[in-house]
Order: sequence, then structure tokens, then C-alpha cells
Amino acid sequence: MNKSKLAIGLFVAGTLTAVFGLVILFVGPIIIDDQIVKNLVIDPENEVSYTMWKDIPVPFFMSVYFFNILNPTEFLAGERPMVEQRGPYVYRKRLQKQNITFHPNHTVSYLEYRSYFFEPSMSVGNESDVVTIPNMLVLGAAVMMDNMPHAVRLLLSATFKSFKEGPFLSKSVGELMWGYDSKLVDFLNKWFPGMLPSTGKFGLFSEFNNSNTGMFTVHTGKDDIRLIHKVNSWNGLTKAPHTSDSEGSLELVYQREGIMKGIPLYRFVAPKTMLANGSDYAPNEGFCPCRQSGLLNVSSCRSNAPVFISQPHFYNADPVLLDYVQGLQPTEDEHGLFIDIHPETGVPLNVSIRLQLNLYMKEVSGITETGKISEVVMPMIWFEENGYMDGAIVKTFHTNLVLLPMVMVYMQYCFLVLGLATVLGAVLLHYSGKISLTDTHPKADVVFYMADSIR
Repeated sequence: MNKSKLAIGLFVAGTLTAVFGLVILFVGPIIIDDQIVKNLVIDPENEVSYTMWKDIPVPFFMSVYFFNILNPTEFLAGERPMVEQRGPYVYRKRLQKQNITFHPNHTVSYLEYRSYFFEPSMSVGNESDVVTIPNMLVLGAAVMMDNMPHAVRLLLSATFKSFKEGPFLSKSVGELMWGYDSKLVDFLNKWFPGMLPSTGKFGLFSEFNNSNTGMFTVHTGKDDIRLIHKVNSWNGLTKAPHTSDSEGSLELVYQREGIMKGIPLYRFVAPKTMLANGSDYAPNEGFCPCRQSGLLNVSSCRSNAPVFISQPHFYNADPVLLDYVQGLQPTEDEHGLFIDIHPETGVPLNVSIRLQLNLYMKEVSGITETGKISEVVMPMIWFEENGYMDGAIVKTFHTNLVLLPMVMVYMQYCFLVLGLATVLGAVLLHYSGKISLTDTHPKADVVFYMADSIR
């Protein structure tokens, strides 16, 4: 094969290689995006992703911290309460979807069951640890009866005494979490059914364990990937109960980029205005305006008990709330909530939701159990629910959404460079073949002539 034919062959091969690189450059991202969308859609045909959606394999944990009251006697006499944080008491959370039903409008309904299992190795203490917290049944009911006739308040106080219920509880962590026997609770459930959020034993989380979160209907994303996982209804309701039309939604804001185990992420955090009241932040005018910023009134969700949600240690809340209670030290790293998501898919990689349960309490005339308690929003517990990708799942995710796209990028540039280099080599080879030996004879003659002249 002469140089001319070889040059033509190399030119054609280089051109095809470069064109293939260009095709990958423009078509590759489209193919990757298409595969991402197909794998994200909630569809039984997507065996791997559907199984992961149905039985979430990602480890979820709930860490619970109690605010143990160190000076209950002085607190009852009107002094500022002093607390110490106890915990964490860590529980592994298992989630499983059942009663799954797909609908023609590209939505799916399901019940998600949750169960909690204590993890001693991850906890600082045992469920047998005894802590002292406010008695929600007594101090909460006292505030609820503040506007009732004096005689009613006296009767309520007498009822507390007959059942030997005081202003504070000293119980084990396990009892406070999952329920304890109380004759007062039995009495209320018998004569005033529905007054308490749950029947049987009374505990802060008794209604959450071995239960479901209600019937959710969410979009599958099959018709519009932007709607995937968006809630269509809950228990048949398209609007959450106990809310007004004026309430603002709780939104997170972008904070920074990051990397987790080689996977790029965007971190979103709660803004300072998330739980601000309507006086400080107009879009939140639906939140109770009678309390300080940083508190969310959830009394309608807790049988009208004066219960408020905040971030732990009153992080990002009105500083005056910290002045009421001794022993609180809020920091962003320990008490701020966040969610890390994959930029392209929106899949959560690392989630940490941190919330605090508070009880509003004060002295109520006629109910001696309230003593001379100063008006205070008292922290009782705070908890963190976190989950993160780990093990085989994060490796699969990294391979499919990081390594393969990276290989695709390298391939497209390799083909382009190789193709262009081959074309350049073909051009050089082609022109080098046209340089004949006669082109060099004049130069040789000059050399010979100079040699003769010297002789």
C-alpha cells in the first residue's frame, strides 16, 4: 500500500472517529438524562429502584435527647428552670410501604409503616435511665383551663391530687418514649374518649411506633418527572388539616455545594425565617403571633395542649427564649437541620431533621400543681431523624451517576483528540509523499560546487 492510499485511509478513519466523538458530546448527556429519568420514575418495571422505594434500604435513625430538670423545687417556686441534656438515645427506624395502588393519573397510593428499635451501641445511656421532665398532662391541662371558671380549676386540681399526679414526671426513658401506666390516663380515656391523642399507655412517641403515617398519594413522575414524589393527597385531603389558607410553607434554602463519598451534592438548610412569626416575617402570618419567633404552634395536632415545635436549643429563635431557661447552647452544627441532595436527580443523599418539643406553662390560679411557675416555653425533648446512603447503595449510585457519566465525558474527548490527531497524521503523510528526491538535488549541487571551489 503506497503512502497516498494509507493517508486517505487514515483521514477517513480519523474523520469518523472525530464525528463519533462529536455525536457522543451532544447525544451522550441526552442518553444519560433519559436513563436517569427512567430509573427515577416509580414503576414496578424498574425493579431495583422500585424495590428501594418500597422497602427503603437506607439506614434511618432517630436520636432522642431529654432535657432533665435539675431544680424542680426551685422551678415550681418561680425560679428559672435549669436543665441538662441527656442522650442521645438512638433508635433504628424501619420504613416499609404497603397497600400500594397505582392510579391512571400517574399517581400511587400507599401506607408507610414505621417501627423503632433501640440501638444501645449508638446510645449514651439505656432506656432504663430516669429523667425528670414536666408532666404534660398536668401543666398542659392547667394552661388549657386557664379561662375556665375558678370552680372548674379547683375540681381539676382535686382530680390531679386524687390520682397522685404532680407537676413533674421522673420516669425511665423507655416509659416516657413508648408509654407508662397512668390511672389518670385510664380515667380520661374512659370518661372523655378522644381527649388524648392515643388510648392505653401515655408516651411521647407511643402513637408513632408500629403504626403508619396515613394514606399518601404521590405522583410517580411518569408523565412529568418534575412532579415525582410530590404529594397529591393525604388521607384523601389535598390540604393539611389544622392549617389556614394564610399559612406560609416551610421551605429550605440553598447553602453550599459539597461531596459525599465521591458524589456531588447541594446542601439545603432551614432559613432563620422558617419558624418566624407573622410579626417578624409576613409570609408566616398563619403561625401563632402570640409567641416569639422560632416557635410553631402545634396545639391543634396535640389535643389542643399548649405544645410548640422549635429547632433544638431554640436555635434561630428569639433570644428571649434562651433567657427563660438555663443550660441551652444552640449551634448550627449540632442543632440546624439540613438535607443534601444530588444536583441532577434530586435524590436525598444525607438528611438530618432536628426538632424540639416544648410545653408552654405558667401559674394558673386554683390549680396548685402549677405553684408559682413563671411563664415559660419549656423544652422537654429534642430529636433528630437522619438517614444517609451507605454500603452497596451508595456504590451503585456512584457508579451509575458519577463514574459512567465521567467515562462518557472522557470517551467523547478521547475520540475527538484521537480523530483529529489521525486526520493531522494523514495530512502530514500525504504531503510528505509528494516531496521527491529531485527537490533536494539543487542543494546537493551547491554543496558539490562549493567543494570544488575550495579545491
